[in-house]
Amino acid sequence: MSARRRRRRRGGRRRGKAGRGWPRRLAWRAAVAALLLLAAWTAWLDLRIRSEFEGRRWELPARVYARALELYPGAPVGRRALLDELARLGYVRAAGARRPGSYAVAGEAVLLHTRRFRFWDGEEPARRVRVRFAAGRVAALEAAAGGRAPALVRLDPVLVGKFYPRHHEDRVLIRLQDAPRLLVDALVAVEDRGFWRHHGVDPRAVLRALWADIRARALVQGGSTLTQQLVKNFFLGSERTLRRKATEAVMALLLELHYGKEEILEAYLNEVYLGQDGRRAIHGFGLASHFYFGRPLSELDLPRIALLVGLVKGPSYYDPRRHPERARRRRNVVLGVLAERGVISRAEAARARRAPLGVVPQPPALAEYPAFMDLVRRQLAREYREEDLRTQGLRIFTTLDPLLQAAAERALTRGIAALERGHGLPRGSLQGAVVVLDAGTGEALAVVGGRAPRFAGFNRALDARRPVGSLVKPAVYLAALVHPRRWTLATLVEDDPLEVRLDDGKVWAPRNYDERFRGPVPLYRALAESLNVPTARVGLAVGVPAVVDTLRRLGVGRPLRPYPALLLGAVSLSPLEVARMYLTLAGGGFHTPVRATRAVLTAAGEPLSRYPLETEPALDPRVVFLVDHALQRAVREGTGRGLAAYLPVAALGVAGKTGTTDDLRDSWFAGFTGNRVAVVWLGRDDNAPVGLSGAAGALQVWGLLMRALAPTLEPFAPVEPEGIEWVRVDPETGLRADSGCTGSVELPFIAGSAPAERAPCAGAPNPLRWLRRIFE
Repeated sequence: MSARRRRRRRGGRRRGKAGRGWPRRLAWRAAVAALLLLAAWTAWLDLRIRSEFEGRRWELPARVYARALELYPGAPVGRRALLDELARLGYVRAAGARRPGSYAVAGEAVLLHTRRFRFWDGEEPARRVRVRFAAGRVAALEAAAGGRAPALVRLDPVLVGKFYPRHHEDRVLIRLQDAPRLLVDALVAVEDRGFWRHHGVDPRAVLRALWADIRARALVQGGSTLTQQLVKNFFLGSERTLRRKATEAVMALLLELHYGKEEILEAYLNEVYLGQDGRRAIHGFGLASHFYFGRPLSELDLPRIALLVGLVKGPSYYDPRRHPERARRRRNVVLGVLAERGVISRAEAARARRAPLGVVPQPPALAEYPAFMDLVRRQLAREYREEDLRTQGLRIFTTLDPLLQAAAERALTRGIAALERGHGLPRGSLQGAVVVLDAGTGEALAVVGGRAPRFAGFNRALDARRPVGSLVKPAVYLAALVHPRRWTLATLVEDDPLEVRLDDGKVWAPRNYDERFRGPVPLYRALAESLNVPTARVGLAVGVPAVVDTLRRLGVGRPLRPYPALLLGAVSLSPLEVARMYLTLAGGGFHTPVRATRAVLTAAGEPLSRYPLETEPALDPRVVFLVDHALQRAVREGTGRGLAAYLPVAALGVAGKTGTTDDLRDSWFAGFTGNRVAVVWLGRDDNAPVGLSGAAGALQVWGLLMRALAPTLEPFAPVEPEGIEWVRVDPETGLRADSGCTGSVELPFIAGSAPAERAPCAGAPNPLRWLRRIFE
């Protein structure tokens, strides 16, 4: 064999060996690449888990609370009002009121066990007290177990709404140490009995599920641990594929590698999906307890806890409201498992099986007060981004009084219905709005945006800018009375035809509502009877710019056009803006910003913002005192005298003003007592006439509202400022009078401005008569 042939044969053998080895090398390289890809994928999953789980775990909606009802001796809260508040809070009537969130009724007394709650100024402990009532007020507080009675008890506030994330998930975060032990034990026993032993995946459960899937030739059983369920809910979704299951298993192992069992279990308690409320997804046991039972998780008993645990398997399929028998069977299965595994006794399970589901018929309504929530959102928008309100879980404490809000809603809806029937108006044609403020603090207590108060549509209380008519007239008289040498409440003003040529050549000729002229009338009567012509004369005399300046001082912030028609109400304002004006009048000339929020806390309870009372002087208090007196006369003897059918107006010192616009398109009433400022507007959205004056329309609704609030109203008795004197005058002449003058009235004057000249009816001064009066 030649050397060339030997070399070819050896080369062939080498090439044959090399040809046979390439599949092995390729497989090795593929395995290495797969391992590298798996490592990279696992590292990516690990990074995702740590970044998302350690960061902000959930987008939490801001929770908005009403004011907290305070009980103390003398508080204007009756027994019925307290029971209504407890119903809103989900308190349960139970003998002895042994647990927080319960109460018992005995005659006129209520035994109450309050809940613990953290406010912006500290934590209110749970208390067990007996509240006694008399004459519609709290008469006494007594410690239920003896000992010293508390001076004040503050209930937990009603949750009135939320600002939701864009995906509308909702939850109430709970800490593991605050969760009922029974819930934790039941969840582990039913869903993952090996939870405390495994490392994220339970091989035995996986094999059981795999065998079930093989027999069914489909993915029919999960075999998932609580950790895997958390991974699915938190990171992956509900897709049922082998790839997703593999990802779930790897992520569960990684999750348990980095975090303890307690952290994982706490996250599960807050993440698990447990129901649907329209667009709102119910996540976590904390919210599910409120959603199904109307009470906190800490107040649930065994049957209710078993039902919640049962819902984990299928919230829609076992929905206790739509499928109560199906839910009952599932609950009883859970109870059987708990008894079998020693979590509860068989006797406890038997008793719990006989218990009703305990589900409230309707989920507790949230965002019940859209008009008020709109005001809160607008005020908070000055400091907080919309995203923060929707995702940071802020706790917002507002000024809303649910009891007063309910009264305002009833007054508007019932009042509108009665007016439509009584005046032959088309049913559903009349609209309205109500704003109620605290006269001392400017806090918004109630806001009703329309005749359908729970409908989150057009907010007429904030956005319906309508001509205010005679509501502007107090500003005219305020502008005049700052000149006491020229104007007093007794100054006579001519009520006769008036024509004013405007800059465009047109003639403005105001007329009174009744088309009558009365001749000379005193200033106080011109305001009380809402006479247009005398008001126009006074406004033109002091100057329209001066009236505009007064409106600004009263709190009107929008641009105003200084035309003569402004003097009679050609100014378009919202009910809230009108309420701001009359709040300044009720406050004696001090301007107080309207506020709907008291404090904002983080989700952890740390304070972010406080909104304390702020006031600043805006008008001469002596002048405001005079106008307030005229507004009280307007209610007693002027256009507002119809309120006497609803209230003891004299005893309460009610002050107020009607407002009516051209063609009877808008009906207004604005008024105040010692502690409440309220404004009512009625009209149509299409601005068509409604045929109602302020007295015939809005005043009736205002009266209904205040009659409902009568037990809580305080008289308006303003502190008389320095520099005021009272003098009796003759309204026919505007001169000083005495008891011999029929129809004379006593009026307040800025010191030194009262008339010195005596009216003809008063007679000459008689020193002997004065001496006789001294000694009588």
